[in-house]
Amino acid sequence: MKTFLRFLSKIIATVFFIGYIPFAPGTFGSLAGLSFIWVFKPDFLWQIVILITGFIIGISCSNVIEKESGTKDSKHIVIDEFVGYMASIIFLPLTIGYIIAAFFLFRFFDILKPPPIRNLERMFSGGIGVMIDDLAAGIITNLILQLWRLV
Repeated sequence: MKTFLRFLSKIIATVFFIGYIPFAPGTFGSLAGLSFIWVFKPDFLWQIVILITGFIIGISCSNVIEKESGTKDSKHIVIDEFVGYMASIIFLPLTIGYIIAAFFLFRFFDILKPPPIRNLERMFSGGIGVMIDDLAAGIITNLILQLWRLV
């Protein structure tokens, strides 16, 4: 049973092994989120369910993978980018413009990690540390796009 749970954690943490793409796995994890939104266009309730569930499961699965690999925030873990992208697009119109803008802004904040995001990354360890900085990048992206929407 333990072996199965580790394998399941690996599938989830790597978003069906996307995290093993040899270059820019985080970008591909974010693209998985973009593709999910584009194909399924979930309503607000489902977006909330996916975001909360993905965040909680992502913490658990990231913990398992970190312990197994002995690596802090392994580049193979991309569930954080998937969930972070979900946060960046929640409560926005699911039009091509917002979907793409959210992708680029989210990647910008996820890669650059300005001080509030970097501070969160340093404050927490384990699965919560893996997930929290991407959630923050998604929230900042979302706030910017919500402000843009008001203009």
